[in-house]
Amino acid sequence: MTQQKEDYVILVDETDNETGVLEKLEAHRRAALHRAISVFICNTKGEWLLQRRAFGKYHSNGLWTNTCCSHPYPGETSLEAAHRRLEEEMGIKTALKEIFWFTYKAPLDNELTEHELDHVFVGFTDEHPKINTREVDEWKYMNYTELKTDIKNHPEKYTVWFKMIFEHVNSHLQNLKSNEND
Repeated sequence: MTQQKEDYVILVDETDNETGVLEKLEAHRRAALHRAISVFICNTKGEWLLQRRAFGKYHSNGLWTNTCCSHPYPGETSLEAAHRRLEEEMGIKTALKEIFWFTYKAPLDNELTEHELDHVFVGFTDEHPKINTREVDEWKYMNYTELKTDIKNHPEKYTVWFKMIFEHVNSHLQNLKSNEND
C-alpha cells in the first residue's frame, strides 16, 4: 500500500525553509523539526472555542486544546492547511489571519516528541462546530479568565503546545481588538 501525502510532514529549518519531507510518525519518533499549524477561533462574546482531542489520536489524546491543529501537506501552504483542518475537524469555514509563529520541542506520550515550527492563526465566528468525532471528542466555548484559571489548576488536562502559547495568543487578540477600536 502506498502512503498518501497526509502521511508526511514538511521538514524545515529554524527559519521555516523547507528541507524535505518525512513520514509523520517517524518525524515524531526522531523529534525532527517540521511545520505545523494551530487555529484559534473566538466568538463575538470573546470566548475561545476549545476542543478535546479524540481518545483515538496517536498522541495527546483526550486533552483540551485550541480549536484545531495539524500539519500542512507537502505542497500546501500553512494558511491552506489551517482552513482545511478547521473544516475537517470542526466543520467551520471562516476567515483566518496568521498572528505569529514559534518553534518548540516537547516530549509527548507514546515515546514521541513534538518538534514543530507552528504557524498560529486566529479567526472569528459564532458558528457552532459540527465535529468530526474521529478527531474531536467534544468542544466548548470558554472565556480567557476561566481558561487561564483552569490551566493553572489543572495543567494535565491541556496539550503541551496550548499551555505554551495561550497567553501569547491572548496578547495578540487584545492588540487586534484595540486596533479595531482605534
